Amino acid sequence: MRNVLKFTSVIATAGLALSLTACGSDGSSSGSGSDAALKVIASPTPHAQILDYVKKNLADAAGLKLDVKVVTDYVTPNTAVQDGSADANYFQHVPYLEDFNKKHGTTIVSVGTVHLEPLGLYSKKVKSAGELATGATVGLPNDATNEGRALKLLADNDVIKLKDGVGTAATPADVVANPKNLKWKELDAAQLPRSLADLDAAVINGNYALDSGLKPASDAILLEKATGNPYANILAVKKGKENDPRVKKLTELLHSDKVKEYINTTFNGSVIPAF
Repeated sequence: MRNVLKFTSVIATAGLALSLTACGSDGSSSGSGSDAALKVIASPTPHAQILDYVKKNLADAAGLKLDVKVVTDYVTPNTAVQDGSADANYFQHVPYLEDFNKKHGTTIVSVGTVHLEPLGLYSKKVKSAGELATGATVGLPNDATNEGRALKLLADNDVIKLKDGVGTAATPADVVANPKNLKWKELDAAQLPRSLADLDAAVINGNYALDSGLKPASDAILLEKATGNPYANILAVKKGKENDPRVKKLTELLHSDKVKEYINTTFNGSVIPAF
């Protein structure tokens, strides 16, 4: 499954390079000059949606030119920031970033948290986790940090038990008690909503749930708690670019009361401000 993800990311990266080249005709570039547009890569929902709100309502008054590029995988945003074809990205949490840096040798850093998307268990076949049949198949995101996070959600709700101390580094091999003998289907996180009808249940990241029309606050049969949650999504840049005036300006706008109000009123608890 991870090879499929890598192949997808190569295609997405190629498409991104073409789109960045094509937009060069408007006079903008990925340079760090204060007059250049800040190119930010984001997942569609809610990340790009929040950035579009900033672009349309706050950026001009702040003197910020913002160019938002949307991708649907979890690799392209970091590789593009690392190679300089984008200035920043907004799609991930710190545990995922740290794991990505370690595995890929990238030097990307967080410049601030923005929101939390609670991870949830969804099903088209049952109304509660307790109704899952013995031997039911449950979909999990196949990237390391989100898979561990998904298993922890199930463990926190007594669906399974994990090896002591494994935390969010858990894999299916760390499941030490599985009363319902659940079977695991590891898929690219973006595929899980599309595969939900073929599974008994799936643990789906909040952004992909929202993008597919699911409402985490009402549709999830299990949902992460916000209190003490380390998985707030961040604005990130390549190390050394933290002091770019455009990055600082965007961070300030994303942490504004207007953005907080927009998140609260638009997503009704399915996305939660984390600042």
